[in-house]
Amino acid sequence: MKLSGITYLIITSLILLMLTIFIYLDIPFSWIFYITVLGQIFLVISVYKILTDNYTTKKTFKDFYEDHPIGREEGYFENTD
Repeated sequence: MKLSGITYLIITSLILLMLTIFIYLDIPFSWIFYITVLGQIFLVISVYKILTDNYTTKKTFKDFYEDHPIGREEGYFENTD
């Protein structure tokens, strides 16, 4: 099964959340160290997977944000003088 970049990012987030909980519960340092290293490895892998993902879009900078279409609305930049 091929994992996507977002899956690696979710796994990384869960590992680092688990690390935070383990620190709070005063787990031995060796466990904390190994989980930190594992989290860093997963972070590098997830960044690599996301950056090398074969993703294409037809959107341009003129589209800006989908939820707030600046510049595409009629009369948005009209002179108010």
